[in-house]
Amino acid sequence: METLDTSPQPSGSRSHHCGHGGARFGRGVFFLLIALAAGFVGGYAGRSFAHGAGNLMSETLDPARMDEHVERMVKHFAVEVDATPEQKDKLTAIAKGAARDLAPMAGKIRNARRQAIDLMGAETVDRAAIENLRAEQFALMDASSKRLTQALADAADVLTLAQRRKLAERAEHFGHRFHHG
Repeated sequence: METLDTSPQPSGSRSHHCGHGGARFGRGVFFLLIALAAGFVGGYAGRSFAHGAGNLMSETLDPARMDEHVERMVKHFAVEVDATPEQKDKLTAIAKGAARDLAPMAGKIRNARRQAIDLMGAETVDRAAIENLRAEQFALMDASSKRLTQALADAADVLTLAQRRKLAERAEHFGHRFHHG
């Protein structure tokens, strides 16, 4: 039987139980990507909810309003990383493309919520339908994650190393606000 070492590691220790020296870095990059994606999607969704009909979750999404919002977000982001006008234009195109690709997924999420409520309130428990819904949602999350990752990698290609480091530093501070301990 294998035993698990639960003894505390010295604060300066670089050893990892998994044996992969880059595992912590990889997790950090993954969480950075997720934080940036969540900020993008959350910022858009939050502002869209505040603007009533025609928002991200509505059936009649206004592409012009979405583009305007993306342009404002990129403008603020560009200021944070001291982006050039050329970089700002490229980042805007990347963000608009991602927003257009991801916006239809909001309706699918809303529909899945309705399906889940209906399944839970049904006379009998339909395990196959519940599993099917779970699988569909997992596929939707995977597709969303892939598209966001593509957009983030494309944006990283546009930025300089110094700009990416500045962004990583800001993301590091952002993450500390939400972790206790």
